[in-house]
Amino acid sequence: MKYAFNLVGISTALSFFYQQQELLEKSLNDVEYLGHHQCKLDTFLSSVETVSKQKNWKLDEVVDSVIGFWINNSDSIRYWQSRLEDAGKDNLLVARVADIKSLRTTFESLLHES
Repeated sequence: MKYAFNLVGISTALSFFYQQQELLEKSLNDVEYLGHHQCKLDTFLSSVETVSKQKNWKLDEVVDSVIGFWINNSDSIRYWQSRLEDAGKDNLLVARVADIKSLRTTFESLLHES
């Protein structure tokens, strides 16, 4: 299985919580959103370790996707670090980690809803 990791935006903690609840209701099992007050590799690695255990994902592959993103997207990381600082302490940086097949299915379902 292959996995994808991306930084996707800034959110208030309350909005992120409501979004997580909505995703639980939709049963999107192989797409996970992570929210943190810091933009640090270690922080996201800790989160994906927890998520991988819960979802029975291959931990090494998920970790590789996060590290690969961090190595290849320094401009994006700096951008989101700056946006997070601008947003203030009550906001979270949101990242998405997903099984690529499930992510593709999610995107296709969004296109069909339009």
